[in-house]
Amino acid sequence: MKKANNIKIGKVIQEIRKSNGDTQEKLAEKIEVSVRYVSDIEQDRANPSYEILIKFCNLYKIGMNQIFNDYLKVKDNKTLEYKLSGYDKLDKKDKETIENLIMYFNKR
Repeated sequence: MKKANNIKIGKVIQEIRKSNGDTQEKLAEKIEVSVRYVSDIEQDRANPSYEILIKFCNLYKIGMNQIFNDYLKVKDNKTLEYKLSGYDKLDKKDKETIENLIMYFNKR
């Protein structure tokens, strides 16, 4: 667990955004902020407001704990969840490929 006195969530925000196939421009439009602000958040030059974090979580259907996981004592292993949060946007063939890979690795 990282110390909570210097919270940096930019890389997590960026990873979630990218895993959903969004550019900074698309994210900025969806949560109604400037592209510069999104960039500043991802580079840890700005801290998002609660309102922006809520918009972000609702957009990607995640919980705040997934953003702050490194700083929480109670651990839900949500890392995989937010890395796969773009799964629903994939076409049927890509979903089947992922499911087959999971079955293959689970058999090993």
